Amino acid sequence: MTSKNYQYPVEYTLKLIGGKWKPLILFILLEEGTKRFGEFRKIIDGITQGVLTTQLRELENDGLVERKIYATVPPKVEYSLSPLGKTLYPILKGMCDWGSKQLNQN
Repeated sequence: MTSKNYQYPVEYTLKLIGGKWKPLILFILLEEGTKRFGEFRKIIDGITQGVLTTQLRELENDGLVERKIYATVPPKVEYSLSPLGKTLYPILKGMCDWGSKQLNQN
């Protein structure tokens, strides 16, 4: 999964979960469980279809999200966290706790 040498491990972490939407996508999957594409579109205000598609593909390619396709008409696709993705819980929970604390101070 890693072909580049990173000076700081946080660089690698940010490569995998950095950006505007990835942490939110991961947190939703951690808190709420499996979601379909349309559910993400309803939950995440302001995300475009193209950006959501890209973010989910990157998370899947990096092994953090699993995509399950059901052979139905119309096709049904669900996204869930992989075992590796679940290991991000302490990081995302910490981000959530920090954000909640800051919001309550303002």
